[in-house]
Amino acid sequence: MGEAVVIAAVRDFANRFLGRGEATITVPSFDGALKPNQRLEAAETLLTCEAPEDLATDGSSLFIADGRRLMCLTGGTASEVRSFEQPISALCSLPGGGLAVALGGREVRLYASPSTDQPSATFADAAFNAINALALADDNTLIATDGSTTSGVEDWARDLLELNRTGRVFKLDPRNKTVTCLAQGLGYAFGACARGNSVLVSESWRHRLVLVAPGASPKTVLAHLPVYPSRLSKASGGGYWLTAFTARTQLVEFVLREPGYRRRMMAEIDPAYWVAPRLRSGRSFKEPMQGAHIKTMGLIKPWAPPRSYGLVIRLDADGQPLYSLHSRVDGINHGVVAAMELGDDLVLIAKGPGRVLRLPLACLAEEIRT
Repeated sequence: MGEAVVIAAVRDFANRFLGRGEATITVPSFDGALKPNQRLEAAETLLTCEAPEDLATDGSSLFIADGRRLMCLTGGTASEVRSFEQPISALCSLPGGGLAVALGGREVRLYASPSTDQPSATFADAAFNAINALALADDNTLIATDGSTTSGVEDWARDLLELNRTGRVFKLDPRNKTVTCLAQGLGYAFGACARGNSVLVSESWRHRLVLVAPGASPKTVLAHLPVYPSRLSKASGGGYWLTAFTARTQLVEFVLREPGYRRRMMAEIDPAYWVAPRLRSGRSFKEPMQGAHIKTMGLIKPWAPPRSYGLVIRLDADGQPLYSLHSRVDGINHGVVAAMELGDDLVLIAKGPGRVLRLPLACLAEEIRT
């Protein structure tokens, strides 16, 4: 064990000295199945919300977490189901019409129906800090990803800049009210999906998907993504939909490797203007990336370095990309944090503009053949 630690330390020092491995500032390109397009800009806007966060469906109705409000969209009509005392940080549909709701990242409540007054079970483990996604496992237990032990669900940019690796994956069992930690030490766990007896998890700060199994170390399934992956959902016919809440840039990668600069920036600059990824951009002249970086002849360049971006990736059953849907730098539908199938459509949240969007699945499948 001691020898392995020494070898890892030497390898880390060599990587930082040579600028390779995790010390590199290069970013993989959008290519192959991730080739850029503007498909998300063609999506229909179903609903505009103040603070949309997550989606859930019982097969006919769509439930939307909008700040403290739980909204329901049925047949094109939106209504408020109920309101909570804290913002909703994650949603998940349960068998029999039930609903699981994470509140403020620190508590998970299970309801027999979305409008039921009292929860049938409550998980308020002292370890919870940033529960940002919930998923139903095959045995009807719940999988919860907890992004960080030190930063709240809305303070993810700080967690990235502090180079934290404290994300965890929990299993919540409603039958005996137990909480089991399946994995820890992750670089911001944000999104999960059951895969047999294992769990596919998005590890945002390491730009990858990992497979978490009880009693085993996380196994890398998809690595070196040019984005920060987030929530997952199952796709019809096998495979998954993977969202990415924003894209990586060389500027941010460089800042992450400059501790002195980061410390001063975080101490002296308004967090809104940190050199960090965002869910939306272009609204202030104080933003760190402007001018010729972004525009030429007064027009935003679609290939400019993205401070915010929109992306959904269709994965196959092995977790490998088939095709992707983009909203580039000159688009609006950025900050995609949730996507799931509802009937013949793909419904998703673009948190940047506060939109719930819809795209027909039939036209998306054409991406595989082109």
